[in-house]
Amino acid sequence: MPFLHKWILLLFLAMALVQSPGAIAGTPKIGYLVADSHGKVMDALNPDQAFVPASTFKLLTALGAFNELGENFRFKTKFFLGPDRTLKIKGSGDPLITSEILEKSCCDLASILLKKGVSTIKTLVVDNLFFEPDIQIPGTGGSTNPYDAGVNALSANFNTVSFRFDKHDGQLLSGEPQTPLLSFTRPRILASGLDRGRIVLSRIESRTYAGRLVKFFLEQKGIKVMGGVEEGQVLQQDLHIYTHVSPYTLAELVRQLLQFSNNFMANQIFLTAGAAAFSPPASLEKSVGALRAYASNTLGIENISIAEGSGISRRNRISPREMLKVLMAFKSHYSLMNHERDEFYKTGTLDGVRTRVGYFTGKNNSLFPFIIMINQQGQGYKIIKERLKSMVQ
Repeated sequence: MPFLHKWILLLFLAMALVQSPGAIAGTPKIGYLVADSHGKVMDALNPDQAFVPASTFKLLTALGAFNELGENFRFKTKFFLGPDRTLKIKGSGDPLITSEILEKSCCDLASILLKKGVSTIKTLVVDNLFFEPDIQIPGTGGSTNPYDAGVNALSANFNTVSFRFDKHDGQLLSGEPQTPLLSFTRPRILASGLDRGRIVLSRIESRTYAGRLVKFFLEQKGIKVMGGVEEGQVLQQDLHIYTHVSPYTLAELVRQLLQFSNNFMANQIFLTAGAAAFSPPASLEKSVGALRAYASNTLGIENISIAEGSGISRRNRISPREMLKVLMAFKSHYSLMNHERDEFYKTGTLDGVRTRVGYFTGKNNSLFPFIIMINQQGQGYKIIKERLKSMVQ
């Protein structure tokens, strides 16, 4: 960058920092970096200062999961039949079990049960023991927003419920034709005061939600469930009768979590990778340790703070120079990122935080990594992006 142009940019950023009511004197609030296709830094501001990365942190989580599980890994959910005709479901962290997927699995499962002469189930048990109980993801709260959804070994529909209120008929209805609106969700929906939208299930409700959906779909397929749905454990004497294998590879799941910046999916994958590294049950401590070891031993990253895997926590910190190492490692997966014109990218947003990392495409489709980290209110984001992009064109 010509000296005069860089001086003008720095002056503009300094003015933006002064205008920011949340700025702390003497603490850098803006960092950026652009490198050539070989990773050589072309220009940077505060490259060694650790910033809150927000959702751009998902790239590191994805790399760590690829390392522990493999790009072609598929989540499995197993079904067992107890001696007393109790049906048990053992989850393993699958982040993308939807109503459509559950209904298809229940169709297959019902066929298996009927072939075994089983048309009645005594009760249905959900085994969530692949995850430690009541894992609290740092940065999440108790709101009805989907980004606050809790994590479980067995989950469905991101532990959320979509709904709408039909004013003509005066009825509360499901917001998705493929998903039944189960009666236990109604009090929480009514308490929201909304006439349509999506609410997050409580941690207790979410632990049996997938099981309740299984009960509903099985009964549609002719399997009667006499009792309710409860938590329990698969035992050695229980007979394994069916395994649902995710229709998505890990790489396909990462594409979706990056496209929609899905925090729930990121942390389900983050926890599963930790369990693969240190054995179940999954925990935050194991997953943080596994990702930290991968970042240090494989990527050579030391200046980092890891609290969880989605970027929702402000305790996650990484510098632009260390994020460059993430981007260099992610180059072989760049097509999984969002794409517009001459840029592949991942953005991140929290209150007072705006980040963007990715690759500008240059001649011969070469990839130029860039990082923009703004940890302040105010302006500066767009002018940095355009200035960095001009350097590789």
